[in-house]
Amino acid sequence: MPYVRRNAEGQIESLHRGREGGAEFLTDDDPEVQAFVGNADGTQSDFSRLDADFVRVLEDVIDTLIVKNVLNITDLPEQAQAKLFARKSFRERVSKRSLRLFEPTDFGDVI
Repeated sequence: MPYVRRNAEGQIESLHRGREGGAEFLTDDDPEVQAFVGNADGTQSDFSRLDADFVRVLEDVIDTLIVKNVLNITDLPEQAQAKLFARKSFRERVSKRSLRLFEPTDFGDVI
């Protein structure tokens, strides 16, 4: 999508949606484009990981407030309820397929 315009030194000076005044096309994942928008050196993936971790914290806080009767799920907007239920359902499906290292087994004490 990005068309880039370069300065006299050949560095990107602006991004555009369309070809304007001799702008050249580069892909979204081009390293120069990523550096221009501030996503160089894995920064975006670090932020994405932090965002995902923070969303999990918020989800746990909401669950705790509901369990302690401080908040009712119906107090939240319908879209928020739907997203929480979708995340909870997805996490339950994933956890059922995950490896359970601390559950009792039929093998008894192996150590």
